[in-house]
Amino acid sequence: MDYERVDMREMTLEEMGEAFKMNETVFKLNHTLPNTDEYNDLLKELFGDNLGENSQIMAPIAGAAFDHMKIGDNVYINSNSLLMARGGIEIEDDVMLAANVQLLSNNHDEYDRQVLICKPIHIKKGAWIGAGVSILPGVTIGKYAIVGAGAIVTKDVGDYEVAVGVPAKVVKTLDKDKFDD
Repeated sequence: MDYERVDMREMTLEEMGEAFKMNETVFKLNHTLPNTDEYNDLLKELFGDNLGENSQIMAPIAGAAFDHMKIGDNVYINSNSLLMARGGIEIEDDVMLAANVQLLSNNHDEYDRQVLICKPIHIKKGAWIGAGVSILPGVTIGKYAIVGAGAIVTKDVGDYEVAVGVPAKVVKTLDKDKFDD
């Protein structure tokens, strides 16, 4: 698995300023009435052109490096999401994330805590992520897959698979012929 090492001690003043501005925007978003022009403008400020059409992100949110995220069309991200995107997070079209989901594309080096080990997370079209799920660095969730509430996902979940538990394990495969795709 490819990964990137980011030494936080080497952040430039410009990078620190951008991070501060992003945190300020998140704070404003979390204190703004959802589904208003002001709220939508703040989402646009955070995600730029990387937020697809008809996609919704419900406050409050927390995280870092939102500029490392790409969110497709018709995506719904419920409240209290933690989006640690330093390693990159891609969410394809028609994905649903329930409340309290954590997408963690980075972790600290076990010997040097100032170094982040970053691996991308990829959630494919039509996946459904249950409440309180944590998805760890380097994981791909397959097309139309389901991850059950409270699961901690440490390994890939394939297309049409249903995974539950800690750590998440595949318990069944959905009938792909029942989807419109």
